Amino acid sequence: MKKLSLLIICLLSLQAVRAQDNNRAITTGVPFLLIPADARAAGMGDVGVATSTDAFSQQYNPAKYAFALDEQGLSVSYTPYLTAIVNDISLGQVTYYNKINERSAFAGSLRYFGLGEIQLTNENGDALQTVNPNEFAIDLSYSLKLGERFSMAVAGRYIRSNLKIPDDNNDASAGNSFAVDVAGYYQSEQIAYDDFDGRWRAGFNFQNMGPKISYDNDEFSSNFLPAQMKLGGGFDFIFDEYNKLGLTVEVNKLMVPTPQKPEYIDLDGDGVISPSEISTAISTNNDNYRKIGWVSGIFKSFGDAPDGLKEELKEFTYAVGAEYTYQDSFSLRTGYFNENQTKGARKYFTLGAGFKYSSVKVDVSYLFSASKVQNPLENTLRFSLTFNFGDKYEEY
Repeated sequence: MKKLSLLIICLLSLQAVRAQDNNRAITTGVPFLLIPADARAAGMGDVGVATSTDAFSQQYNPAKYAFALDEQGLSVSYTPYLTAIVNDISLGQVTYYNKINERSAFAGSLRYFGLGEIQLTNENGDALQTVNPNEFAIDLSYSLKLGERFSMAVAGRYIRSNLKIPDDNNDASAGNSFAVDVAGYYQSEQIAYDDFDGRWRAGFNFQNMGPKISYDNDEFSSNFLPAQMKLGGGFDFIFDEYNKLGLTVEVNKLMVPTPQKPEYIDLDGDGVISPSEISTAISTNNDNYRKIGWVSGIFKSFGDAPDGLKEELKEFTYAVGAEYTYQDSFSLRTGYFNENQTKGARKYFTLGAGFKYSSVKVDVSYLFSASKVQNPLENTLRFSLTFNFGDKYEEY
């Protein structure tokens, strides 16, 4: 029962369903790092690397903080998870940023993913102990304008995953790791066109780059962190001082090696691949995959798909988002996210809205799936709350 409970925990903590046939979907440790925490980005198809600056930029692109118009910001979010199955799994995040001057800013955040209470039982069904598996990450970032229109940022992240359940032979120990982000952001000046003004935006973030995470200090039980490359661009249509429409496109790719095809060898020379030889080939293939280091894995991830470039391109996800804002006090949002059928099959539409009163902003979003694979966040409302305070900076 303990092993079954652990299996359930691992399955529930995956962001995407990986049960597709004939695929090589990439799985990682601590996938909670990939779950969008705030309702603004969630309402726009989970885009965020090239949207305008907000307090939640820490998760998507901390370089945006250098362009913040408020001196300080504090945000809180809550995301229920797998609400169709349970009611005590959730993701919470708190983020704070401080713009030091017109060119630089620092920020920090705490992200906590709780899997609720799980009652352990023995083989006879007798109740044993109750456990509360959880994961969290703490990070800090610093952003700096390298020019009037371009900024970069670095972020460091400590990750702790306490999912392992103790058995009769050893005590449970949490997995620990750290990661770094390197990000950049470009925002043009406001440009006058014939019928409207406009502003271009672009961003990138190489995120969650760090050592594998393990619960047993064993390379064969370690998992890659969900390192990913985020690239995006957008344009703001500024119709007048009251009405603005922002459009954003984003592509993401996990910088994690692709699982390879097992090489079946007729070891006994009888001309038939036996079940034991298949098992040996799969085990050897898995061991070779586990031996790949995290640094070499990042570079391998851009050219190791067994079916070549065609499969490599399938590992990119894309998302589009739109945000209409009136008087900087009310927003309506929508978006679409797409992942290839053989790489996770996440496809969904999102809706969202935001309301701002004085220095307080409330955002809400809703997701509905466009795939046959059920999304853990399907039919879920997400909420986030933002407080902006301090001096105001001008937008050039």
